[in-house]
Amino acid sequence: MKSVELFAGAGGLAMGCEIAGFEHLAVVEWDKWACDTVRENQKRGYPILAGWNLHEGDVREFDWSSIPQDIELLAGGPPCQPFSIGGKHKAHQDNRDMFPATVEVIRHLRPKAFIVENVKGLTRSTFVNYFHYIQLQLEFPELPPNQDEDWADHLARLQVEKTSGKRKGKGLTYNVIPTLVNAADYGVPQKRERVFIIGFRDDLGIEWSFPAPTHSHDALLYDQWVTGAYWKRHGIPQPASPAKFATRVAKLRQAKEPPQTLPWRTVRDAIQGLPDPESRAALHVPNHLFQPGARVYPGHTGSPLDLPAKTLKAGDHGVPGGENMLVRDDGSVRYFTIRESARIQTFPDGFRFHGSWTETMRQLGNAVPVVLAQRVASSVAEQLALAELTRLAKIEQGIKRKSA
Repeated sequence: MKSVELFAGAGGLAMGCEIAGFEHLAVVEWDKWACDTVRENQKRGYPILAGWNLHEGDVREFDWSSIPQDIELLAGGPPCQPFSIGGKHKAHQDNRDMFPATVEVIRHLRPKAFIVENVKGLTRSTFVNYFHYIQLQLEFPELPPNQDEDWADHLARLQVEKTSGKRKGKGLTYNVIPTLVNAADYGVPQKRERVFIIGFRDDLGIEWSFPAPTHSHDALLYDQWVTGAYWKRHGIPQPASPAKFATRVAKLRQAKEPPQTLPWRTVRDAIQGLPDPESRAALHVPNHLFQPGARVYPGHTGSPLDLPAKTLKAGDHGVPGGENMLVRDDGSVRYFTIRESARIQTFPDGFRFHGSWTETMRQLGNAVPVVLAQRVASSVAEQLALAELTRLAKIEQGIKRKSA
């Protein structure tokens, strides 16, 4: 199945899609450091990236006529700073808002499906109308804004088109499904809330829902404080149960059956097997150098070892602080190494990052966790495959009727 990747960054979403069975005809990213990371892994022969046609530059300047129409998938995470809690909150007034460029590429390539990922801030009340506007643009990509038309006026036109139902299913239209998800619920050792906007071309007749969560906090609490299996697995004595979880743990003890999901993965799970970054053994692990300077201050207290990490963040000027630190067993803090952060974002250990610690943490803070990307892309691939089988079956039935 053919695909293209926009705003690829260091390649988290692109890798997940590749593992799910998509073949990228183009991977577009403007940031030099992120592109250097991809190029370095390609040079080393890392298999997932081997066939990528990487283009360093603006998606608006790429020659999209070189890509055939009717590809299976377009995927990407348009720059999120206009909507991020850490951003400037300008949205449509921000020239970093790449949603219009994304819609333009969809209009040109007519993909059977798209996966668009962005920050939770996109759903905040301040942006509610603009979020609605984004969804309608993706639903009706052949209804672009007129020259000098304000976005609010364009939104009004799209709303009329939506309610009239005249264009739906005619020309290029999509069924669009936005979903807010927590990456921890899908096996990522990090509490990372993100919006996924999935679209399927109307003519395919696909019925789809977002994949069900595979992991849960309740299952982790059961593993830690009911069976104690978590502590046994890590070879450490079971500590006293935290008072704040007492009610939930009591309910889990009384339940007839254990939770049906897997436990949330924790920081301790993620970094298991890695040597202490201050030890000599760490010198033999790529991207695992100790970064000094971590400190606690109000609002920045680091990630506990026995819960999923806080959301790794990029920030305007390096990293903001506590989100990119872990709290050791003795209560002291240190920064995550690049390798530990890569594990928290579920990048494979064989994948290496290019640039300084600050620059690489920016790449990681902007990335889509590979495991989450794979889970979403696999569900999309499955529905596209079923739709193609249905189409072929109808053709075969038509041939049989004609020959009868």
